[in-house]
Amino acid sequence: MKSKLFSKVVLAGAVAAVSFGSQAAVEVYNNDDTTVSLDASFNAFYANTSTDTTSPDFSSSRDQARIRTGFLPNWFGTTFSKKMGDVTLGGRASFWVSTNDSNEPGRPTNGLIDTRQFYGTVDASWGQLLIGKDFSLYNRSNIFGDEILLGYGMTNDTLGLVNGDYVSFGNIGSGYIYPLPTNQITYRSPDMGGFKLAVGLIDPSRTASAEGDCDSLGPAGVPCTQESAPRIEGELTYNAALGDSGNLNVWGGFMSQTSEAADNATGNDVDSQGVSYGAKLKLGGLSLHLSGYDGEGVGFLVGPADASGLGLGFLVSGANGDVDSTGALAQASYTLGNTRAVLSYGVSEVDVTGEAAGEWENENTTVGLFHSFYPNLIGVVEYSMTEFTIGGSSAYLDEADTLAVGVIINF
Repeated sequence: MKSKLFSKVVLAGAVAAVSFGSQAAVEVYNNDDTTVSLDASFNAFYANTSTDTTSPDFSSSRDQARIRTGFLPNWFGTTFSKKMGDVTLGGRASFWVSTNDSNEPGRPTNGLIDTRQFYGTVDASWGQLLIGKDFSLYNRSNIFGDEILLGYGMTNDTLGLVNGDYVSFGNIGSGYIYPLPTNQITYRSPDMGGFKLAVGLIDPSRTASAEGDCDSLGPAGVPCTQESAPRIEGELTYNAALGDSGNLNVWGGFMSQTSEAADNATGNDVDSQGVSYGAKLKLGGLSLHLSGYDGEGVGFLVGPADASGLGLGFLVSGANGDVDSTGALAQASYTLGNTRAVLSYGVSEVDVTGEAAGEWENENTTVGLFHSFYPNLIGVVEYSMTEFTIGGSSAYLDEADTLAVGVIINF
C-alpha cells in the first residue's frame, strides 16, 4: 500500500505544471507584425520529510531529506504571434522538466521531460480558437488560483512522493484534480462585461474495461473498448476590478465523457462527469481563495486520463463499483511589500463501492512565506502537514510533515 500503490505512469502523469504564459518573456524577434519570445523557469528545493504510516498489518516511520524540484517543474517555452489583417495567429510550445530522477534501481538518470503545451491559436473579434495540446478546462482555474503554485505543498509515502521522484504535488489530490494537458479544440469567447466562456472538445480517455471477440491487435481487452464521442469540458469565468487595488474572480466548470465496451464485447462502461467552481478575492494586500469540485468516475489525481493514469483508476472500472470524488481548497494570503504569507488547507475524498469499497481521504495544510528578492528571483519557505487515510484512521493512516526551502528563477 506504500509507494507501490501507483505506477510510474500515474506518478508521471500527475506532475503538477501550470503555465504562467510568458510572464517574464524575452522577445527575440519583432518584425512585419510577427513576434517570437522565449520564457523559462528554474527551481530547486531542500525538503525534509518525516513520515509515520500505520495499518492493521504494519507500521513504519522514517525521515527523508532531498534536493528536488518543487510543485512546478522547470520549463522552457516559445510563444509566437503574427497579425494578419483582423486576425492574429499564435502558437506556443513548452517543455517541462523535472531535474530529479525516478530512483529506480539501475536507472540513475531517468528524469522526466514532458511536452505540456504545443498548440496554435486564431484570435479575432469573435474570440479565440485553440488547436493542439494544452491544459484542459476541468479544475483549471482551481489550480491557476492556488496560492502555493510556486511552492512545494503535499507529499506522502502512499503516493510515492517522499523519495524525491520527479516533483511534489502542491494541492493535487488534496483540494483539486490536475487539468492534465490533452489534445483539444477549444473556443474562448471575447470578454463580455467581465464574463468569458471556454468550451473544448477534448481527446477522450479509455477508462472502460471489456472483453470479447474484438480486433486482435493491441493489448488484451483494449480493442474491445470504444469512445464514440470526445470529452466535453467547459468553464465560465467572471472577473471584475474592485477599486484601484482589488479584484474578484469567480468561475464554474464542467466535464463529461463516456468510455464503453464495443458492440461485440462485454464489459463495464464508465461515465465520467464533474463540476468545478471557485472564487478568488483580492483587496489590497489580502487575498482569499475558495474552490472545490465534484465528480463521478474521475479518479483522484488527474481526472479521466486512462485506465492506468486515473489516480485510483484501478478502482474506477464498473467491475469494482462506482467512484465518487469531491475536493475543496481554502486559502488566505497577505502581501506586504515584496513578501507574501500564505495559509492553505485542502482536502480530497474518494468514495468507492464494490470490491474495493471504502473512503479514501487526503488532506494537506501548508504555511508558506514567499519573498521576491528581485522581480525574477523568489525565495520560498514552507511547512506542510499531510494525512492520507483509507477506510478511516483506524484502518490505514499515512502522516507526513515537510519543511521545504526553495529558490525560483524566472526569465
